[in-house]
Amino acid sequence: MSDSRIPVIDLAPWVDGDPGVRAGIARTVDEALQTAGFLLVTGHGVDPALRSRVRDAARDFFRLPDRLKQPYAARVGGRGWLGPGAEANGYAEGTETPPDLKESLTFATHEPFDDPVVNAEWYAPNVWPSEVPELRTLCEEYLAHMAALEKELLSLLGDALGLEPDFFSRHMDRPTYGFNINWYPGTEVTGEPRPGQFRIGPHTDFGTVTILDRQAGKGGLQVYTDEGGWADAPYDPDAFTINIGDLMARWTGDRWRSGRHRVLPPPADAPTEELISLVYFGECTPGTRVESVPAPVGRVAYEPVDSHVYLRAKLDSITVD
Repeated sequence: MSDSRIPVIDLAPWVDGDPGVRAGIARTVDEALQTAGFLLVTGHGVDPALRSRVRDAARDFFRLPDRLKQPYAARVGGRGWLGPGAEANGYAEGTETPPDLKESLTFATHEPFDDPVVNAEWYAPNVWPSEVPELRTLCEEYLAHMAALEKELLSLLGDALGLEPDFFSRHMDRPTYGFNINWYPGTEVTGEPRPGQFRIGPHTDFGTVTILDRQAGKGGLQVYTDEGGWADAPYDPDAFTINIGDLMARWTGDRWRSGRHRVLPPPADAPTEELISLVYFGECTPGTRVESVPAPVGRVAYEPVDSHVYLRAKLDSITVD
C-alpha cells in the first residue's frame, strides 16, 4: 500500500512547528483519512521498552493453561479474558464468519462515574491476573500515555477539519476507553483455520480513534481501500498505527472513512507465528451527542446519536453467544 494512502505523521513538528508546517501536516491527515482511514504516527514519546514489557507480561498470561485463565473469563465489552471463540468481528458487517482466532485481555476505564445509571453499564473494576502481578503497573503506565496521545491526536483531527482544536477533545474528559491486548498464537494452539476464518475478521472499529501497537507478521494486519482492495498495512516498529472508527466517520459526515481492516490467519508457511497487539480504543464521555459536521466539510447529514447507545449496539453485534 502506497505511503500516500497511509502516511507517516511525525507529531514532534505538529506540537512544536511553525504554522506553515502544522498546516501541511493537517492537510496530509485530512487527505489520508478520506481514503484508507489510517495513519502511522511517530514522535509520540512512548518508550518502546514499555511496549515490550507490556507484551512480555501479557504473553506470560496467555501461555498459562486454560484452567488458570478461566476464572478471568469475560464477555465482549467486559473486563478480563476473552478466550477462544468469544468474538467474531465479521459479524459487525453482517457476515457470518467463524469465531476469530485470538485471545484477548480486555480492560476499560478505571474510574467510576458519578451517574449511577452510566456507572452500572460502563464501569466495573478491571480484572488483573494474579499470576502476572507486574501486568497492572505496566498497563496503567501505558494507558496514561495513551490518554495523552489520544488528546493530542484529537486536537490534530480538529485542526485537520478546520475546526477548533478542542472540537473533539472536549468530549473526552471522562471517556469509556477500552484497551485490548490481543494474542494471535499459531496453529498449534488454534488448530487449522476454517474457511473464512481470520485472527480478526474484516470489520471497522466502532468509536473515535484506535491507537494500535502491532507486530509485523505474515499473518498480520491488512487494510482495505476502494482503489486497491486488501493490502498489507505498512509497518514501522517505532510508529503507532492509527485508524478512525464508525462514530468518528459519522461525526465528520463521512468526509473521513472508518478504516476497514482484518488480521490474517496463521500463515501456512509459518504456522507457529505468534503476534501480540496492544489496542487502545478511544471513546467519548458518556452522553456525548454526536452530530455530523455540516457541509461543506461534512458530506452526509446523519441523525444525531448518543455516542454510548451507538457503541453498545456495535459491541453487542460481535458477541458470539
